[in-house]
Amino acid sequence: MTESKPEAWLRGSIEGYEPLLMPIVHALIQAREDVEGLVATVPAHLVWERPGGAASIGFHVRHLGGALDRLLTYARGEALNDVQKAAAREEETPGTPIPTLQDVAGEVYAQIDRALAQIRSTPSSDLQTVQLVGRARIPVMKMGLLFHAAEHCTRHAGQALTTAKILSGDTRV
Repeated sequence: MTESKPEAWLRGSIEGYEPLLMPIVHALIQAREDVEGLVATVPAHLVWERPGGAASIGFHVRHLGGALDRLLTYARGEALNDVQKAAAREEETPGTPIPTLQDVAGEVYAQIDRALAQIRSTPSSDLQTVQLVGRARIPVMKMGLLFHAAEHCTRHAGQALTTAKILSGDTRV
């Protein structure tokens, strides 16, 4: 029997990260591990299913990574580029050929790795700087923007997990 490890936030600090950003780091690690679990267990025919019209597992995983990329772009003080805008419009559509969950997850892992590298290089002195978000250029503190990026990731990882349970008929609570 495989022994499961505790959730990321229970494993302690990770060297090289600003302590104030550790909850963000833990959330991103947990989201990645949740996606890894999905890749290992979700059959291909369920990835793009939309139970009751809800979003698919594929969408949640793709959006998790895409939104993370876009939010961290704003955290760097940059505007979204045309590729990012087009990707956002297409997150819900599988495309042709239909990608596997492993394909989608591979890009998400890369996006999480880039996010962790950006967070590692974010000094605590920058956390209260104001960044402008979206077309409306809404001013937000970088700390809040980074936190939202992480919690948004975990939200969609959780939605993907729930959708997988629904589609598999898993009745365990």
